[in-house]
Amino acid sequence: MDVLIAGAGPTGLTLAIDLARRGVGVRIVDKATGFFPGSRGDGLQPRTLEVFDDLGVIDAVLAAGRDAPTFRVHLDGRFAMERRMAELRDPAPDVPYPSGRMLGQAQTEGILRDRLAEFGVHVELGAALTGLTQDSSGVTARLSTGETVRADYLVGADGGRSFVRKALGIEFEGVTDESVRMLLGDVAADLDPEYGYWFAASAHPMRGVMMSPLPGIGLFQFGAPLGEDDVEPTVATLQAKLDAVNAGVRLREMTWSTVWRPNVRLAKRFRVGRVFLAGDAAHVHPPTGGQGLNTGVQDAYNLGWKLAGGSPELLDSYETERRAVAAGVLGLSSELMRRYIDGDERAHERGEDTQQLNISYRTTNEPGLAVGDRAPDAPLRDADGKAVRLFDLFRGPHATTLVFGAEAPAEPHAYAVLRPGEAAAGNYVTDVEGHAYKAYAATRVVVRPDGYVGALSR
Repeated sequence: MDVLIAGAGPTGLTLAIDLARRGVGVRIVDKATGFFPGSRGDGLQPRTLEVFDDLGVIDAVLAAGRDAPTFRVHLDGRFAMERRMAELRDPAPDVPYPSGRMLGQAQTEGILRDRLAEFGVHVELGAALTGLTQDSSGVTARLSTGETVRADYLVGADGGRSFVRKALGIEFEGVTDESVRMLLGDVAADLDPEYGYWFAASAHPMRGVMMSPLPGIGLFQFGAPLGEDDVEPTVATLQAKLDAVNAGVRLREMTWSTVWRPNVRLAKRFRVGRVFLAGDAAHVHPPTGGQGLNTGVQDAYNLGWKLAGGSPELLDSYETERRAVAAGVLGLSSELMRRYIDGDERAHERGEDTQQLNISYRTTNEPGLAVGDRAPDAPLRDADGKAVRLFDLFRGPHATTLVFGAEAPAEPHAYAVLRPGEAAAGNYVTDVEGHAYKAYAATRVVVRPDGYVGALSR
């Protein structure tokens, strides 16, 4: 089987890695002639870190990134207070990555490209889709290079202006608010990179300039509201914003910038025949809450194993599961945006609802862990007494079967989960601290390849 992916951002790269590790033939093309240089989606949520653990890039991401910084608030040029978006949490048995990680999008993409290259797959730049047709056995795509590509499936991960979505004629329902504009970008400034900064006037404390450190590259990501007379996304424009609130900060250079407008849209369909949409091609979010990149990564993680499986039921479930999630996340990020615009002084605060750990595909309201929920982690010991985690058992392109208190079936990736002192034939692990039994409260669980519960028996 072969899959063509249009778009080499985090969504497309995640999908390409997931397919390549399953032995699926994959090509990933992008219309850009160079790799994206900016920080744009710089917040990685805890659930995304779990996905990256499974894909084999978590060590690189944790090493390159940093915890979300404490922000120093300055009003009228004077230090006023320190505040955090969310308190750092200690790892727990069921949640190994409880706090988000800050890492510029360009760096995240670089780590994902390096991982993809380990499977012999490389991004093909300067190769835009210019046409596509499909039939019952595959998709034919035309590229700007003049090449015609035949693939079993095509995935459009080509951003908010997606050629694939437009070629399919899929409505992109939602609104763009032209009355609000914000300048975003990356700059060099003489500030302590251990902190983030908020500069504002005391008369309007929620209308200011944000500067957040970008780990490893000596730059800050900034965000500043633009007025009607601000037309150029330049250093001079941003410097004027800082000077207006007496920030006392001099900027040296700008390496990337964009003008952002509140854009909240959701594709009416995520699939037409053998063509799928993922990431910004399917849904675009306000930057509030750091949801866009993370939602796209999880679209890809949901779709990869289903494409590899290829059954009609699996392929149909992609739109059912992910469109509902995207709609909910859009509502969350839109509400946070409204709070910012309204001047809510607590608009910066983030809770568990932004971590994406509570995203579920369940179809019932039953209490406790249910089919469709994220499968929790837990510490264990293997038959040799070595410390392992449930996530170690789940890692890879396979489904995993857990049987609690009894022998596991003689099949790959099936394990008996035993209490200390118990024994069983075949593969088994020991739940020495009881966390697995507590988290699952079941006799048998099948965990899908994307880390969600696929079947559960009490």
